[in-house]
Amino acid sequence: METNPASATSNQKLQHHLSPQTPPQPHHNHLGLLHSNSIFAIFIATASLIALLAIFFIILLFRRLKSAKKHANWERSDTSFDKSISVARNTAIYDCSPGNLGRGSLGAANSSNNGHRRGVQVFTYKELEVATEGFSERNVLGNGGYGVVYKGVLSDGTVAAIKMLHWQGKQGERAFRIEVDLLSRLHSPYLVDLLGYCADQNHRLLILEYMPHGTLKHHLHPLHSHGQHRPLDWGTRLAIALDCARALEFLHEHTVPSVIHRNFKCTNILLDDNFRAKVSDLGLAKMGSDKVNGQISTRVLGTTGYLAPEYASTGKLTTKSDIYSYGIVLLELLTGRVPVDSKRPAGEHVLVSWALPRLTNRDNILEMVDPALKGHFSKKELIQVAAIAAMCVQPEADYRPLMTDVVQSLIPLAKNYSSISSSNSLRFQNNAVSPRY
Repeated sequence: METNPASATSNQKLQHHLSPQTPPQPHHNHLGLLHSNSIFAIFIATASLIALLAIFFIILLFRRLKSAKKHANWERSDTSFDKSISVARNTAIYDCSPGNLGRGSLGAANSSNNGHRRGVQVFTYKELEVATEGFSERNVLGNGGYGVVYKGVLSDGTVAAIKMLHWQGKQGERAFRIEVDLLSRLHSPYLVDLLGYCADQNHRLLILEYMPHGTLKHHLHPLHSHGQHRPLDWGTRLAIALDCARALEFLHEHTVPSVIHRNFKCTNILLDDNFRAKVSDLGLAKMGSDKVNGQISTRVLGTTGYLAPEYASTGKLTTKSDIYSYGIVLLELLTGRVPVDSKRPAGEHVLVSWALPRLTNRDNILEMVDPALKGHFSKKELIQVAAIAAMCVQPEADYRPLMTDVVQSLIPLAKNYSSISSSNSLRFQNNAVSPRY
């Protein structure tokens, strides 16, 4: 077949003309793809930023709602607190009445085990103002860092000790709630009864059983040496030591979980009209571990001179911490000295440091005894009580006894003076001064 030269030349020119134009086509596609990817990336980044902002605002809104709810709860604290205590009271009550001292004894709060108690009542601030004659200065029983205690007469004629708490903030509120909650549920003849409370607006008051002879501190360490009251005799001191031991035994070993008082001292031991002791002030108490000697890590709170060394240095709290504090009180009953006294000669400032080496020396024990006793005590009993005190204030917590062991050791000593309380009541009646809390 013949080919037209002109046609062939024309085709070659056409191919030559078209061939340089084909390479640019892929370049345009690549640019388009990059452009699409950039738009997609910007979209993703924008969406992520919007999502993060949305989450941030949701969290912020949640916190504001939570804060508002908390504020509302504080404003309604009277109502909610009353309800919570009512539920606690109706749920269960610990009872260590005679004959019901089994470990962990827990019974329903009914008339069979609580018939003699009228229950914890709620008072208005106005009612307590009337009861104390406008919180008159002449009705003050005592005061301290916690607030002021007034003597008051309730509308039904009951004489009561009305404690107005001055603690501010969360710590004060927490202490108030703990004490109301525990005393509403724990019933023991060795704990001061809670008759009621007031949570009216910002006022926080406890209405407690009135103890006519005030605190143990008032009798062991009177502010004025020429006071009209007579010192506690040996038999009364033994009875007080046993009552306090029973109180701590109940808290440690007859409640589940155990309760650690954490602020056991002379000021919190009150004496009734027969000079029998009851323990008060559970505002700093902690619920213990279910494990034997279980430790609780907590803030170091309490009174200098009564704090167990391991608790003061590490914040590790156990029931053995209370036993150390009990040992200090026992030393006060023996010696008549305060736990820390900078006015005494060098080497005698800290009671436990001065007493511990002497407690196991029979010759030195007699030199330690409170001069107010004037030798009216049994030397044999003195040696036994000194041995108990020495065990309780051991620096190592593991070497301290259980409160049950202390109780069992004191029972045979105190039973010889079981009739002392009634004679004390008559003997002190004409010489007693106003009780101090």
